[in-house]
Amino acid sequence: MVLKKFIGDKAFYRRMLAVALPIMIQSGITNFVSLLDNVMVGQVGTVQMNGVAISNQLLFVFNLCLFGAVAGAGIFTAQYFGSGDKDGVRSTMRYKLIIGVLLCAVAAAVFALFGRELIGLFLHGEGSAEDAAQSLHYGYKYLLIMLAGILPFALSNAYSSTLRETGQTIVPMLGGIAAIFVNLILNYVLIFGHFGAPKMGVAGAALATVISRYVELAVVAGWSHLHTAEMPFFKSLYRSPYIPPRLLKMILLKGSPLLINELLWSMGVTIQNQSYSTCGLDVVAAQNISSTLYNLSGVVYMAIGNAVGILIGQMQGMGEKPEDIKDSTRKMITASAMSCIVFGGLMAAFSGAFPQMYNTTDTVRSIATQLICISAVMMPFHAITHASYFTIRSGGKTLLTFIFDSGFMWAVPVPLALCLSRFTDMSIVPLYLICQATDLLKCTIGLWMVNRGTWIRNLTTDD
Repeated sequence: MVLKKFIGDKAFYRRMLAVALPIMIQSGITNFVSLLDNVMVGQVGTVQMNGVAISNQLLFVFNLCLFGAVAGAGIFTAQYFGSGDKDGVRSTMRYKLIIGVLLCAVAAAVFALFGRELIGLFLHGEGSAEDAAQSLHYGYKYLLIMLAGILPFALSNAYSSTLRETGQTIVPMLGGIAAIFVNLILNYVLIFGHFGAPKMGVAGAALATVISRYVELAVVAGWSHLHTAEMPFFKSLYRSPYIPPRLLKMILLKGSPLLINELLWSMGVTIQNQSYSTCGLDVVAAQNISSTLYNLSGVVYMAIGNAVGILIGQMQGMGEKPEDIKDSTRKMITASAMSCIVFGGLMAAFSGAFPQMYNTTDTVRSIATQLICISAVMMPFHAITHASYFTIRSGGKTLLTFIFDSGFMWAVPVPLALCLSRFTDMSIVPLYLICQATDLLKCTIGLWMVNRGTWIRNLTTDD
């Protein structure tokens, strides 16, 4: 009887996987190709890998800001679709496009003007001045080329998120797969100079990514506008920028905390990584190797978290009973945590072999192995906090989401990382373990908040 509270029937898992599986496949292929890209850059050299890793950490802040801005409107997209309001879905899509363009303009200005200084913040740990200078050179070069790809990334994100929130998960998956293979092929050609192409190194890796993002946009946007019979909310999308004032106000009220949350959370992660980097340049390379394998292993819980937000949001929009909504949430969180016990175990099993694929030092490989093992143990707890975040967000409780996510980040792990890295001689492994273990507390808080059920709300009818 107790198991029935946490385990659903076949129909339940079919419904969950219908949303999660395409996201899982796309994310899995994306992260696998990202892994191959990372290894390719790692074959060029450690300083090149450090430069690319640091630049990607900065772009990570932009990506999550964009994710937060789009997610604010996405709450309404899922619920409007659940209630059958096509005009409401169209208006949320317009908001995503507008906010995406604005964020791209801000990010391009910041990275172009202050990119060198921001990269330099990660290069003050132990290591030679020459290696630090080369990492800065390669990192800034990579960052400037990547700026050409942030606009198509923002636009395709708006299309893909709307398609997923309205039940069409296959097309974003296909667009992602097309982009992934273009990226992989061009990486092989441009990084190493095959088939007569120039040997561009990290610049080739950046150029390949930029081109692949235009390919993804062409697929998702092209399909959306060629299938307006199935997706009527894309019809007349660009005829007017009009968004009903009441809806715009609601999105800003609900979405602004999400945007600020993602900005502060990503900055918190960046500050933590910068704190780790004070232990030396070897740590930057080791953490890059560890996070690459973690991202691939974590695709299941990341996809289920997205499915939680979409399905639970639709259930609220359709006016289903709070008891049924909480029951479905509990079962999806359980499925996410259980999957990570399996994938975390696989990650730990490959912790020694994976770093051997990189052209780097034995010290970097040894540190990477230990960081991978710590991440593997923590993965089930990360899955629970991730699903809890999407659950609370699905009902529009964005202020509560803000406190749970970035509020916790800046109250616990960020000051802990700053203090331990600045005022002690602690090495990277215990430092990383202590900071990661703070998610045990966050996990407990998340489950308590989800169980209370105060986040359940139908935004399509509530004023």
